[in-house]
Amino acid sequence: MVFKKITLIGRSPDSFDAAVDDAIDRAEETLDNVHWIEVDELGVEIASAPDREYQAEVTVAFELESPE
Repeated sequence: MVFKKITLIGRSPDSFDAAVDDAIDRAEETLDNVHWIEVDELGVEIASAPDREYQAEVTVAFELESPE
């Protein structure tokens, strides 16, 4: 098995948990064979957002398909 890792940033106006869920949902919608997700960093955008925007940077690992 060979895995590939990519970084995604989930966002939410509600909480860090919701931001992580945003990233997980997007990964599951767009990638096949997602095996695990690691939460790398949490942050709050305040400069350009009218209210706080919670952000979660996650690393997504998914299995690559075997070559034929």
